[in-house]
Amino acid sequence: MDGVPRGPAQRGPGSSPEPAALRFGVLGPVRAWRDDVPVATGSPQQRALLAALLLREGRTATAAELIDALWGEEPPSQALAAVRTYASRLRKVLDPGVLVSESGGYAVRGLGEGALDLAAAQELAAEAEKARATGDLSRARDLLNQALALWDGETLAGVPGPYAEAQRVRLEEWRLQLLETRLDMDLEQGCHAESVSELTALTAAHPLRERLRELLMLALYRSGRQAEALAVYADTRRLLADELGVDPRPDLSELQRRILEADPALVEPPARPPTAEPAPVRPAQLPASVPDFTGRAAFVRELGEVLASATGDQARVMAVSAVAGIGGVGKTTLAVHVAHTARDAFPDGQLYVDLQGAGARAAEPETVLGSFLRALGTADSAIPDSLEERAALYRSVLDGRRVLVLLDNARDAAQVRPLLPGTAGCAALVTSRVRMAGLAGAHLVDLDVMSPEEALALFTRIVGEERVRSEREAALDVVAACGFLPLAIRVAASRLAARRTWTVSFLAAKLADERRRLDELQAGDLAVAATFELGYGALDAAQARAFRLLGLADGPDISLAAASALLDLEAEATEDLLESLVDTSLLESAAPGRYRFHDLVRLYARACAERDEQPPAEREAARSRLLDHYLATAVRVYAIERPGDRTVAHLEKGRSEGEEFGGAAKALDWLHSEAGPLLACVQQSLDAAMVRRAVDLLVAAIDLAESGADSRQYRKTARAACEAAAALGDARAEVRARVTVAQVLSQAGRFEAAEEETRRADALLREADDPWANGTAPNQLGIIALCTARYADAEGYFLRAIDAFRADGNRPGEASAVCNLSRTLASMGRSGEAVELARRGVEIYDELGMSMRLANARYASGIVLSQAGRSSEALAQLDEALCIFAENRQSLWEGTTHYRIAEVHLRAGRPARAARHAEQALAMGCIGGDWMRANALTLLGRALDTLGQGDRARACWREALTLYDETGSAEAVQVRRLLAPLSVA
Repeated sequence: MDGVPRGPAQRGPGSSPEPAALRFGVLGPVRAWRDDVPVATGSPQQRALLAALLLREGRTATAAELIDALWGEEPPSQALAAVRTYASRLRKVLDPGVLVSESGGYAVRGLGEGALDLAAAQELAAEAEKARATGDLSRARDLLNQALALWDGETLAGVPGPYAEAQRVRLEEWRLQLLETRLDMDLEQGCHAESVSELTALTAAHPLRERLRELLMLALYRSGRQAEALAVYADTRRLLADELGVDPRPDLSELQRRILEADPALVEPPARPPTAEPAPVRPAQLPASVPDFTGRAAFVRELGEVLASATGDQARVMAVSAVAGIGGVGKTTLAVHVAHTARDAFPDGQLYVDLQGAGARAAEPETVLGSFLRALGTADSAIPDSLEERAALYRSVLDGRRVLVLLDNARDAAQVRPLLPGTAGCAALVTSRVRMAGLAGAHLVDLDVMSPEEALALFTRIVGEERVRSEREAALDVVAACGFLPLAIRVAASRLAARRTWTVSFLAAKLADERRRLDELQAGDLAVAATFELGYGALDAAQARAFRLLGLADGPDISLAAASALLDLEAEATEDLLESLVDTSLLESAAPGRYRFHDLVRLYARACAERDEQPPAEREAARSRLLDHYLATAVRVYAIERPGDRTVAHLEKGRSEGEEFGGAAKALDWLHSEAGPLLACVQQSLDAAMVRRAVDLLVAAIDLAESGADSRQYRKTARAACEAAAALGDARAEVRARVTVAQVLSQAGRFEAAEEETRRADALLREADDPWANGTAPNQLGIIALCTARYADAEGYFLRAIDAFRADGNRPGEASAVCNLSRTLASMGRSGEAVELARRGVEIYDELGMSMRLANARYASGIVLSQAGRSSEALAQLDEALCIFAENRQSLWEGTTHYRIAEVHLRAGRPARAARHAEQALAMGCIGGDWMRANALTLLGRALDTLGQGDRARACWREALTLYDETGSAEAVQVRRLLAPLSVA
């Protein structure tokens, strides 16, 4: 790195690597420490002398040089005496031998390794440059971040003299160079969305630094914000013309041209030289091919020819083959075998996913795309949220590569389309129970059962030639009983191979008993069910019961604790049973302590439960125990997060005690890891006997909605609970379900629908008095009225909620309504009352030790204080709220708090800081959905406009106006006024 400053010599040759007790800092105020204890460095002039010596790289500075460094051309008459006095004082506080006199001058010598922050920064920067040269961008970025973190404010802060001023300018320039280098690598690794916020603040602080403007344009463009990227260029050109009378440099103008032309090369970072580029990620995800693959020669040849068409010299299109057939027919085995055979033609890797299309919960394409992008080397932070954006990035990443994608067990063509590569050189193999007639351009293969000869050959390869040769007719009976279905044949033959005392005839006799084949299944599934029946029939009573009852639980998987509750057994006994089922291949171990069924096996297990579980009421009892487990554990989590909240006293009580946790972090871990199974349990528990507990489970798990991670599934489940309760005529369950639905609708910014649900719940309270809803419903109505600027209505609702919460002795509920009322009064101009109410809310939560709810109170307090003009106090409250939300993984609340902090900074005349926090709000998302996103865009536009970036500001306002119009928000009028000058022009 040219122009990088060098630190002083740290140790002489042969010196021992003892850790230095004395340390110095110049990247900030000039300071010294001995064993982390500050050492007094004296007056500003004395610190100036020390800084000049530290920056001399261990060389001697003459007295004349030091006088010139401290005072320049006009030194005082006693300058030489002053220098000697400063040196004498420093020598007394530093270690012996550090400050030495030599040839009429002075030098700093003998410092230990890492004793000067500047030297440490320089070494880190050099290591970062080496790491980048070898293609290790992740390490390079980390090293540069460590180097940049060594700055503590302004370099040589408060140090007088011309030498210090020159060094200040030089070191600040170097810091900006390091920062630009790190930001450049951020964009190379796909972190464009995260970089926008930082670059926005930096361009505001350094408006004439064109490299930062260039990086901001690129980051905005890659984030899908083309209009803003072009607006940055327009702002820059106008600023340079006004301030310097010059045009943007060619690189910036060229980037504008490429953005206007939508240059595809801008979507991805520029290619690095082959010697410096890290080796591309080469996924190899294919499952192992079975060593005894048998038959299917015609299909292997046919599919191989199709795949070859994607990689030959004449390849023009991506090759897609779709293999269809009933479950267990060997689609996956065939596809995996063909894929392994063809893998040499796809040197850039092979991707694989089980799409779980035969089950009730098929894999979502956006989830699969996220997994594929990570496997292809894309950083998590660079993976967009929407399906369309992920699919586009996926195709871009695959462009120019030769990758084979195996999509196993697909539900339909719609699920598959986003997962297909987009260019020649790549190929996709798809397996499904349905024929992919709607998959344009696909080569379709219908896979039937094996021929008798192929089936017998497969059976013989697994069992052994000797055992089959003497019982060939019995072997034919076995494969016929298996319906010539490969999976059934494999299971039957494997059992026989594992039992040396069995004969083939004995196995054939067992299969001849139709009572062991699930006659209840439809013809299409009969052969598969017969195969599963073999495994099920070999289980002992305890294993069989566990298998049947586990099949009753919906959800992607089940934890050991939940399975114990379902089976009504101790954890140790449950684990033994489940592990034995894993050994039989009837159950899979998803992870330590977690289990799952293959989708077809789950259907079979459930059919077994319908047929075999006696008495029949045990099926409902098992599902009830599972619901009780989730409810009791979720209540524990709720109680940990909200100590003193009376909500838990009003929830249904089951037989389970639930799981215990060592603290809030583990409680939250449980809630988020169990989100899928928990919400699935609610969905399947909406009958008359369990609907109240199911709804109460939603109430206890409300954090899932507020976190952002599981909001969509929570909202869908809450809606189903609401409809079920209404259909059953259970007024209490319906009230709670409607209030819960209203809460998630409000979080999404759908205030009109939320208000309708809450009013219906409020009306039902007349026939279903409910202490929980008595306070929660009017509180929710107040929140909606507050967000829609109906402040008088909001005040009435919050006062009613406060009375209800007090009557119930629910102090956290009261604090929530008090905080909401404080915001309402602040919006009505009653600042004194508002500030006092906000203070009361914080005090209540503080007394109760409620961590996350305290964050909500401080959030409300920050808003109120800001509206009262007390910006510093407001920021203190909002900063504390932000930390608590982050600790509790409430990302939507984090984003919302960033928006409020941005409001405070803008109101206080700090537009650059406002813009940075508004960008973070947009990146993280906010409570309030599109409505709040539009608010953040409007505020960002105001900040940018104040910073002189008018074109980019208008781009933000146009996007905000679109969102306001879509949500029917009154704020659209205000944004139209902001855009009006542009329209007139």
